[in-house]
Amino acid sequence: MVRLTIKLLALTGLLMTAGGCSHLDKITEIGSTPKLSAIESPTEKDGYQPVSMPMPEPEAVSYNPNSLWRNGSRSFFKDQRARKVGDIITVMIEITDKAEIDNESTRDRSGTHDVGIDSLAGYSNTVLQKLLPDGANLASLIKTNSTSTDKGSGTVDREEKLTTKMAAVVMQELPNGNLVIEGRQEVRVNHEIREIIVAGIIRPEDVSSINTIDISKIAEARVSYGGRGQITNVQSPRYGSQVLDILLPF
Repeated sequence: MVRLTIKLLALTGLLMTAGGCSHLDKITEIGSTPKLSAIESPTEKDGYQPVSMPMPEPEAVSYNPNSLWRNGSRSFFKDQRARKVGDIITVMIEITDKAEIDNESTRDRSGTHDVGIDSLAGYSNTVLQKLLPDGANLASLIKTNSTSTDKGSGTVDREEKLTTKMAAVVMQELPNGNLVIEGRQEVRVNHEIREIIVAGIIRPEDVSSINTIDISKIAEARVSYGGRGQITNVQSPRYGSQVLDILLPF
């Protein structure tokens, strides 16, 4: 009995070690709501790297002397659009993707080879047959016949839809004037957190007069919609099942 208890404790410790600190965090959060992430600058996170893209040569800035109108401004008094690091812009996310693919291929191949020897090194067929076992025939020395058939088919039917809007912050201004934006939004309902992340590169001229931009005008767009909490934990397969799915060949 003592040995069985020791083995169970060792197995539990091994599973806890394999799962890392995530198991301990979940145990400490029993009976409480999941914690929201702290608001912090993405530039201070581990692994953050500024965006580097191919850039054209900078253009000379032109001014209009004795003019009250500013170049690139959509408002007579002030342009309210996001243009510099730290400004906020509203991203309109509307993704409707649908893909239907149906492929089918068939391949048939057959081959027949028949090789015979009438004479070899000056010796006739009758002379060579005396050197071979009874019943051997040099006229049909080698004869092969092969047939192969391959057939494959595949079908893909996928439909995704996401419609929302959220605010993002200008994180970086590239040398050609394009802006790097990134935004994160978290909503907690009971014991479940829904998280939306959007990032990409935009052109200031694509920003509307009400300081919004459509997701279709964001280059290198990255959109993530997910969640964490009790419901997500129940729907996710256990770590042991995930390990077995990777290791087992069946």
